[in-house]
Amino acid sequence: MFIGLDLGTSHLKGIVIDDAQNICAEASFPLNVKRPKNSWVEQDPNDWIVATENIMASLAAQVKLDQVKAIGLSGQMHGATILDKNGDVLRPCILWNDTRSFEEASYLDSKAIFRDLTGNIVFPGFTAPKIAWIKKYEPKIFDQISKVLLPKDYLRFWLSGEYVAEMSDAAGTSWLDVKKRDWSDELLAATGLDRSQMPRLVEGSEISGLLKGKLAAKWGLSGDVIIAGGGGDNAASAIGVGVVKGGDAFVSLGTSGVLFAASDAYQPDAASAVHTFCHALPDTWHQMGVILAATDAMNWFSKVLNSSVQEMTSKLGELKAPSDTLFLPYLGGERTPHNDAKIRASFVNLDHNADRETMTRAVIEGVTFAFKDSYDALTSTGTDIKQLVAVGGGSKSEYWVQAIATTLGLPISIPVSGDYGGAFGAARLSMIAQGASKDEVAISPKIKKIIEPVMPLQDEYLSALNSYRSAYKALKTLT
Repeated sequence: MFIGLDLGTSHLKGIVIDDAQNICAEASFPLNVKRPKNSWVEQDPNDWIVATENIMASLAAQVKLDQVKAIGLSGQMHGATILDKNGDVLRPCILWNDTRSFEEASYLDSKAIFRDLTGNIVFPGFTAPKIAWIKKYEPKIFDQISKVLLPKDYLRFWLSGEYVAEMSDAAGTSWLDVKKRDWSDELLAATGLDRSQMPRLVEGSEISGLLKGKLAAKWGLSGDVIIAGGGGDNAASAIGVGVVKGGDAFVSLGTSGVLFAASDAYQPDAASAVHTFCHALPDTWHQMGVILAATDAMNWFSKVLNSSVQEMTSKLGELKAPSDTLFLPYLGGERTPHNDAKIRASFVNLDHNADRETMTRAVIEGVTFAFKDSYDALTSTGTDIKQLVAVGGGSKSEYWVQAIATTLGLPISIPVSGDYGGAFGAARLSMIAQGASKDEVAISPKIKKIIEPVMPLQDEYLSALNSYRSAYKALKTLT
C-alpha cells in the first residue's frame, strides 16, 4: 500500500491506495488561513503537523497501515517556511496568495537574470520576493534563517528529519535554474541567501528519505517506509490524471484555478505570464496559466449570500448565454496574464434585474473568462492542447465545466468518481519511487463523462469575454 498526503491551503488530504491504485482509505482535516493585513495571507506550520497527526490516525482507523511501503507528498506551492539553526519555525509561513512583496518582486524581476534562468516572471506570490520582504522589514528574523522550506517540505522535515525539496515545487521559488534543474547561486545571492540555506534537491519520483521510526511505530507502519520527492500541488495532480506528455492538459477548479499542460521540452515565455516549471518526473516540464481565485471566488460569494455553493449552483439548469452583468474575479490580484497584484474584484453592469442567479452565473462566467485568458496565453507560446481533463472541487458543477468548454471550444473529460488530485498523484509518485514503472503508474483515469461545448452559445460567450477584458482595462485605471 501507498500513502499520499496533499497539504492544501484550506485542508490536508490523505489517502491510502493499494498496488492496483484502488483507494483503500481517505481523510481530510481543515486548515485555517490568517489575513492579518490587507494582501497578507499566512498559516502556522504547526497546524500542518496537527493536521497530519489527525489524518494518519484517521487512516489507521480505516485500514491497517503495516503494509504501507512508501509515502508521497504534494502541497501548496511558493510558501516561505523559514527555520533557525535548531529547525524551529521563525515566523508564520507566508502563503502563495500573499501579495505583500509586490515591490520586491518587481525589483527582482527587473534583473534580467531572473527571467533568463527561471523562465518566469518573478511574481509576488513566489518565494524569493517573500524573503526579500523579510530581509527589509524583519531583519532580525532574516539574520536567523538557516533553512527556507516550501510547505510540503517542512512536513517532510517533520516526517523524516531531512531537508529536501523536489524540482516541480522548487521551480516556483525564483531560485531554481529551471532548465538545469538546480539551485542558482546567483539568484540566491540576489536575495541575500546561499546554497547552504536551501534543501537538497531530488526528482519527484525519487526517494527523499525514510519515515522516522517513532512515527512509523505510532501509526502502525513497519519496516523502512520511504518518502518520495512528491510534487507541487498542480504537478502532483497532473501525475494523478496522467498528464505527463506533450499535448496532455488539465483544468483545475480549486481554490486557485490552473490550466496545466505537460511539455516534453523546456520552452519558457516569461512575458506571457505563463508559468514554466519542472514537472514531477525527470526530464519533463510543464506550463501553467494560474488565476488566483477560482472556487475561492464562489466560496467568497456564498459567504456574502449566506448560502452554500451547492444551493447556489444546483438549480442553474442548462447552460445559458451570459447576461450583461460581469464579475472580475480578482479578489487578491491576478497572475496570468496580467501579473497584477493591485487589481481587485468587481461586479460590472448591475441593474434592477440582477438577482441571485444572475450574480452567481456572473461569478462562474468571470472565472471561466479568466481561464480563457490563461488558455490564450499558453497557446501563444506554441503549447498545443489536444485533450483536457477537469479536476478540483469546482469540476463537480457540470454547468461550470460546460461554460469553460464552450468558451475554450474544447470538450472536457470528467473522470469517474474518485480522487485524482494531489494526494492521489503523490501516492502514485511514491509507487514510482518504490520501484514501479512510471509508464504503468501515471496513466489516464477512466472517464465518466465528456462535456461538449455548446457551440450555438460560443459567440455570446466570446462577446462577453471581450467586455470582460475591456472591464479589466477600465478597472486598472482606478488602482
